[in-house]
Amino acid sequence: MASSGLLRSCLLATLSATLVAAAAVTPAQAEQKPESAQAVTFSDTFDGPAGSGVDSGKWQLETGDNVNNHERQYYTPGTDNAKLDGQGNLVIEARRENPGNYQCWYGTCEYTSARLNTSGKFTATYGHVEARMKIPRGQGIWPAFWMLGQDIGDVGWPNSGEIDIMENVGFEPSTVHGTIHGPGYSGEGGIGAGYTLPNGEAFADAFHTFAVDWAPDKITWSVDGNVFQTRTPADLNGNAWVFDKPFFLILNLAVGGYWPGDPDGSTTFPQQLIVDEVKVTTSDG
Repeated sequence: MASSGLLRSCLLATLSATLVAAAAVTPAQAEQKPESAQAVTFSDTFDGPAGSGVDSGKWQLETGDNVNNHERQYYTPGTDNAKLDGQGNLVIEARRENPGNYQCWYGTCEYTSARLNTSGKFTATYGHVEARMKIPRGQGIWPAFWMLGQDIGDVGWPNSGEIDIMENVGFEPSTVHGTIHGPGYSGEGGIGAGYTLPNGEAFADAFHTFAVDWAPDKITWSVDGNVFQTRTPADLNGNAWVFDKPFFLILNLAVGGYWPGDPDGSTTFPQQLIVDEVKVTTSDG
């Protein structure tokens, strides 16, 4: 479990996704994905018995609520909301329940879910970072795969930097977003873009691979190998590029919050973020 200081810092970082204004990009506009890298530096294929927890040598679970972003869930420990399915997947499940009588910023919590990170266990500086996942659906549902600078406990957010590899808000079932945040370009000022599936397809209908190729002074986002955005220091209007240092990985499934809004009568529970693999490989830049 993360220390309370790091947890507070990490939870503050979710504010960064709020109200991100990003243009959607269709596959027809996408470029060819750059060549993948060579050596695997981190891999988790989530193999293990059904009901077992994640590898504690690779991941830790954060616990608590998030008043800063007004999310509705309580992140639980253990295997209550994050466990292996016995078929090579991690299942992060959001439920409309509170058997532990957890208390949130708004009173007794209405939902539970899970959030995992690799802080203190694995960090990357550059490389190809990807996750193959099937995301959930529904108003107020907010899955994410992202990274924070390992120095967040020392310099705070947004000076730590944040790389959002994939975020989805449930009212946009066909679109995911990729964003960077740092000093002078955080929160609603985050710099990013969206990627939209064709023909009204929904990301929740199938597995997709979400990735960044990260090199000195350049980060490129792709979905299923289709590049949809590249960012460099030239995009920052003179602000500092804070992405040339170690970052750790985060997987979470939030419920509610400023950006996605709260669940409504159309939202069904439970909802699942199903993760087949997370992998980091060295990059040839």
